[in-house]
Order: sequence, then structure tokens, then C-alpha cells
Amino acid sequence: MTRTATTMLMAAAAALMIGAGAGSALAQDATGVWSTDGNKGRVRVAKCGDGICGTLISLAEPNDTNGQPKKDAKNEDASKRNRPLIGVSILQSMKPDQPNRWKGSIYNAEDGKTYTAYFTLQGDSAKVEGCVLGGVICKAQSWTRAR
Repeated sequence: MTRTATTMLMAAAAALMIGAGAGSALAQDATGVWSTDGNKGRVRVAKCGDGICGTLISLAEPNDTNGQPKKDAKNEDASKRNRPLIGVSILQSMKPDQPNRWKGSIYNAEDGKTYTAYFTLQGDSAKVEGCVLGGVICKAQSWTRAR
């Protein structure tokens, strides 16, 4: 490769990196506490490596009919069915996918399964989607930033 071609290639690579950095610098901050759809619970979203993750920190109805803290009773992993729901990682391995959108997985304690997920910021609300079949079928919720 000639010196001119190498210089042009390096300049193009630098321009791409600057453009990518500018886009991520403009991304909104997803960290903080979020109220789930219907205010059924609250999730603390935090930075995890180069992405975000979310932990269930409270429930509107934290106890079962016996007055005991709700457990992760439907978890596919039988060894986790006795753990309290509060403290469970809900959003996992969420990496930037597009501006103001992260892709990873979401754990649904209502059926004990983990799904492909998207977390999209829209101001003080977030569209949270759990998807199957490679994102063909998705169920969405609207979360709001807790005050």
C-alpha cells in the first residue's frame, strides 16, 4: 500500500471513530430508578461495563398472600426459585445498539424466562421491549423515570 493510500485510510478511520464518538456522547443517560409499567415495581438502572443493567429494587406488592417476601417461584432454574424477587437482575448485558437504545436481555419473573430486550430512552420515559423469534414478536412496556 502506498503512503498516500495509507494516509487516506487512516484519515477515513479517524473520521469514522470521531463520528461514532460524537453519537455516543449525545446519548441520554439511562441510569437511575425507573418505575415499571403500572407502577408494579422499580428498577435501578446502572452502568455495567460498556452498557447498562437493571436490578429490581422494590415492588408495589412485595409480599405474597402469606405475608412473606415474594420469591422468584417461576424461574426456569429450580435452584433460584426460593430467592426473593427484590434484588433480582432484570436487565442484563444491555449494550448500546443505536442512539439512546440498548440491546441485551430481560428477565420476566412472571413466567421465569429471559428474552432478548431493547431499552429505548424517550426523554423521562423508556420503551422496554422483550422479544422472541429474533425480535420478530415483541411485547413493550413504558417505564417512567422515578422522582
